[in-house]
Amino acid sequence: MPDRFVRLVLAAVLVLLTLFVAQPYVTAFLFSRGVPRAITARGDLAPAEATTVALFERASPSVVHVFAQGAARGADLMSLDDESEQGQAGGQGGGQGGSGNTQTGTGFVWDAGGHVVTNNHVVQAAIQSGGPISVRLSSGEVVTATVVGAAPAYDLAVLRLGRVAKAPPPLAVGTSADLKVGQSTFAIGNPFGLDHTLTTGVISALQRRLPTSEGRELSGVIQTDAAINPGNSGGPLLDSAGRLIGVNTAIFSPSGASAGIGFAVPVDVVNRVVPDLIRNGRVRNPGVGIIAGQEATAARLGIDGVVVLRLLRGSPAASAGLRGVDPQTGTVGDVIVGVGDRPVHRLADLTAAIEAAGLGQQIDLAVERDGRVRRVRITTADVAENRP
Repeated sequence: MPDRFVRLVLAAVLVLLTLFVAQPYVTAFLFSRGVPRAITARGDLAPAEATTVALFERASPSVVHVFAQGAARGADLMSLDDESEQGQAGGQGGGQGGSGNTQTGTGFVWDAGGHVVTNNHVVQAAIQSGGPISVRLSSGEVVTATVVGAAPAYDLAVLRLGRVAKAPPPLAVGTSADLKVGQSTFAIGNPFGLDHTLTTGVISALQRRLPTSEGRELSGVIQTDAAINPGNSGGPLLDSAGRLIGVNTAIFSPSGASAGIGFAVPVDVVNRVVPDLIRNGRVRNPGVGIIAGQEATAARLGIDGVVVLRLLRGSPAASAGLRGVDPQTGTVGDVIVGVGDRPVHRLADLTAAIEAAGLGQQIDLAVERDGRVRRVRITTADVAENRP
């Protein structure tokens, strides 16, 4: 009797073991399907998803891919940790370069006349060398483009498309005056050459200051955490209504890739500069005609204000007798410490006051020399016509 029980137990164990080993094969045989699976209905998109999809479908046909060939490639995007601190109030400054022969970036259609807005640093090398510029539309069509005008002080440029089979629609334009931190943002561009990429985020901060390749600083710049990478330069930053609120132009990134800190030229500046470029090919820059010293150097010397490094020939500042740094001894000459009743601590304070005054307007500068502050009345002028 015991032997029979043992045999039954062993037989049961053997059967179970056989079933355990055979289970995957039996399951694969019984349940495998050699035909496509049936599609499960997903239902409607979530409201936020539907809004984003509609925004992209509406705006993306207006976004283009820009290819500019030059002797050297400009940096794209500009990286704030690589920017020179030397600035100026309406003068000339240093640019930023890179390697390679073709600069690529993003642009967007501005009007029905075929004008495209992009960053100046995207096409700068092509402008300097006379190299060709081409634009690929969202339809895939590639057309040639010519430069209508460029404003390096604002890192903006306007192109005109050649003959196209079907003109893309212009983007809707919003305003940057009423933006709020926390608003949703949408960036469309061509990062790393990947066409029409959409990234999303929020406005992280407002009223940032952005150095440009001309040694100036833009005020009121928009900061966003929407992923922006090389190739996004010149692309649109949109609000949740699909309106243009800025032009993506720079990132803060030690590695050169997106670190969640991107910057865009505010659309109110774009809406002021671009029509001038279309009409005149250039932007008249109000200024007094100084080139400012490095802010970091001034801070190390304990100087609070804008050090006048040198003057532009024939400029209002030169006519008013302002004095720059002595090139032989390095002795500081004049330091601008105020405009009207407003203090000036850095170049952005000075340029903001000058631009607020406009061209041909008198302003009172508080200038410190040899420890004494004096008032100098100067009439602003288009200092882009002057040279050092």
